[in-house]
Amino acid sequence: MRHFFRILRYGRPYARFAVLNAVFNLLATLFHLASLLLFIPFLRLLMGQVQPVHERPAGGWGKEMLEGTFNWWLTQLIEHRGQLGALAMICLAVVLLFLLKNLCRYLAVNMISNFRHRIIRDLRGEIHSKLLELPLAYHNDERKGHLLSLMTNDMQVLEFSVMLSIEMVVREPIAVFLFLATMVTLSPLLTLYALLLLPVSALLIGRITRSLKKRSTRVQERSADLLARVEETLGGMRVVKAFNAEEPMRRRFERENDLLMRSGIHMMYRQDLASPLSETLGAAAMAAIAYLGGTLVLGPGATLSGDSFLGFIIIFSQLLTPVKGFSQGYSAMVRGSSSARRVFELLAVPNTVTERPDARPIRAFTDKVEFRDVSFAYADKPVLRDINLTVPKGKSVALVGGSGGGKTTLAGLLPRFHDVTAGSVTIDGTDIRELRIRDLRSLMGTVTQDSLLFNDTVAANIAFGRTGVSEADIRRAAEVANAHEFITRLPQGYHTSIGDGGNRLSGGQKQRVAIARAVLGDPAILILDEATSALDTESEKLVQDALFKLMKDRTSLVIAHRLSTIQHCDEIVVLDHGRIIERGTHAELFAANGQYRKLCDLQAFA
Repeated sequence: MRHFFRILRYGRPYARFAVLNAVFNLLATLFHLASLLLFIPFLRLLMGQVQPVHERPAGGWGKEMLEGTFNWWLTQLIEHRGQLGALAMICLAVVLLFLLKNLCRYLAVNMISNFRHRIIRDLRGEIHSKLLELPLAYHNDERKGHLLSLMTNDMQVLEFSVMLSIEMVVREPIAVFLFLATMVTLSPLLTLYALLLLPVSALLIGRITRSLKKRSTRVQERSADLLARVEETLGGMRVVKAFNAEEPMRRRFERENDLLMRSGIHMMYRQDLASPLSETLGAAAMAAIAYLGGTLVLGPGATLSGDSFLGFIIIFSQLLTPVKGFSQGYSAMVRGSSSARRVFELLAVPNTVTERPDARPIRAFTDKVEFRDVSFAYADKPVLRDINLTVPKGKSVALVGGSGGGKTTLAGLLPRFHDVTAGSVTIDGTDIRELRIRDLRSLMGTVTQDSLLFNDTVAANIAFGRTGVSEADIRRAAEVANAHEFITRLPQGYHTSIGDGGNRLSGGQKQRVAIARAVLGDPAILILDEATSALDTESEKLVQDALFKLMKDRTSLVIAHRLSTIQHCDEIVVLDHGRIIERGTHAELFAANGQYRKLCDLQAFA
């Protein structure tokens, strides 16, 4: 439960809504109680159990004084309007009290709605910020569906449980206290009997709710697995259809969907059992109170009047509602605590790539990039070992080698997508860990094999991450990337929406938009990761031409499998199992007849 109460701490800035909710709930309970009690003194007068009061009592706020004042008011009402007229006035007063009660209840619900929605908004924003903050290593290991489930399903559970918990903590205790206080004034002995009976039902309901947390955790995990499966299927739909895998994917989904259904049913069995069980136990308690109260009214030496007994039964029946609400609220808190635990587990994930408090700004790149004795490991699995590499300003260095050799990881160290395990990466002699991350990445432009675009216009994708960019600048960047011609042929030109992931464009078009995005920032350092490997020959020529324009007079780190695209580079570095095994120009490495020559021969043969 401690995780759930941590969620409520997010409500501190909005405590005014919780306070107003408590005030309106208190008023609603008072109006409800007054509407129930209004008939008792009237019945006493009609039955002749109380003598008419012709003089208004003076002073004091005790029970006898309040009853005397009310009886005097009723006496005046009956004498002036008659019994039927007085009854009509009482009925109108009851309607008015119910109107006021429901108005206050509406305002209370409105306040709690403001309170819970603001809490969830802030919490969802913090989770999203955390996801943006965490390094790529975390996102590579974590399933996207689990994160999406956290932002949707778990937030919905928390929103629902926050509402019920606040009602439970604020409204229900107020109602229980006021109802009990009224019952004590009517019959202390009968109230004692009621207090002895109610804990029995509370203990039985408590045994059910204790099992809810475990079941709720399982449901959230199953829901996350299902969402991950859907996200995976949608992302790989082309592959699914290409391999006629619709039926296997359907079976996998149905299996996980069935598991979620079973977990949800088992959880709801227990959650829904709390309400009818509490109602049944409440009815049993009411029957017992009716019998015990009947002995006080009908038995020898009667100590309770009939109208007081009737009022007690009415109040006791209303007491069961907040008790039932308390059990429902507690069940929601138990369920919400499992979602809260998942939220705080994410927020507690350490960010392994952090900026130092005294990080230095960097505005320009003037000399060289250097990797000094660099080693890197994923979860104690070595990926790079003892890398020493210098990239002078204005020069281009290509990284080649087999898959899994560490090329992309090495390039990812430069913008601090990861931090080195040993050694250092420096720019102009300064360790990049001493620099501001935002300034560091502003020096760089990245173009990858998977040219990820966003569901927005062409212009917005080219200007992505930048503000105050003019249309002229966007157009110039597109021209350098050989993209202007095809963009102008789109239905709305630069303002054409390109769809989810840019799926309304061809692969070559997407890649050229990605290059224009890199060009716009006028980066001093370029990182090109397989930028042409997924393209057809015609598109590759256009993209390669755009890359040559982009790389001119810029420092470039190029990763390529197509060796024909990197023969112009000033130095080629061959990586194998995380180590540099060869380095030199294309001519030097080809003549050396080593691993690079083998790679060239394989591609020539292919």
